[in-house]
Amino acid sequence: MKRFNKIYLEISNLCNLRCAFCPGTKRPGHRMTEAEFSALLPKLRPFSDYLYFHLMGEPLCHPLLGRFLELAGEAGFKVILTTNGTLLPKLQDTLLSAPALHKVNISLHAFEANDLAVPFSEYLRGCFAFGRAAEGSKIIAYRLWNQGGADALNGEILDTMAEFFPRPWTEERRGTRVGQKVYLEYGDKFDWPDLSAADNGERVFCYGLRDQLGVLCDGTVVPCCLDHEGDIALGNLFDSDLGDILATDRAKAIYEGFSNGKAAETLCRRCGYATRFR
Repeated sequence: MKRFNKIYLEISNLCNLRCAFCPGTKRPGHRMTEAEFSALLPKLRPFSDYLYFHLMGEPLCHPLLGRFLELAGEAGFKVILTTNGTLLPKLQDTLLSAPALHKVNISLHAFEANDLAVPFSEYLRGCFAFGRAAEGSKIIAYRLWNQGGADALNGEILDTMAEFFPRPWTEERRGTRVGQKVYLEYGDKFDWPDLSAADNGERVFCYGLRDQLGVLCDGTVVPCCLDHEGDIALGNLFDSDLGDILATDRAKAIYEGFSNGKAAETLCRRCGYATRFR
């Protein structure tokens, strides 16, 4: 049976911030219920060991996050969270006490949000204090994926990080190691795929349906974590099995197209992230 390195599961498409780098979504707001989440776990489990609570939305806003971590662990998943970091101080105990939680990605570039509820310095210190508390028990990845964008404050961010994780830091393959299981990851700003964006041509390679797939909060299966509007809807996991969805003509065309370096979907031709794989 086909297995993926990771499956993205959007437990909610609601967020507490509006960040400049994030396109958001026009889909109806929804938080998965416990029944919905529980129904999807056995359908996803044969296909991956790693479940990412990520697509749109802020997973730490979900009131059942602790329960979802418990259920995912009982199903045998290792869970990775991607968060803007604003709620880490409030949910620190819930996260650190969850055996299933394997890694937390913290998008420090969330400071670009125009509605950050706390002062910038307080936001940073909350993010870094969580990393110190988690050090050695969970993998923590601080992300600055804003190179070539709003990166003017990155120096201040690194100086504050050094107060919690003193230099010198170590350069490794996966990023800059600043503590035990704690990393700093840089990335370039990229343009999200959008049907109204410029066409970059059909010569495209992507790891969608090869390394990963995504499931939106309404059960819609999409090829990757960047399909924020569900434009490439392959089927619905509440109605079908994942194996059947992956066997559809549309899914096979996407996979075979990327195998030949071509985009079978219009959205993929308009994805700024995919251009880095050329």
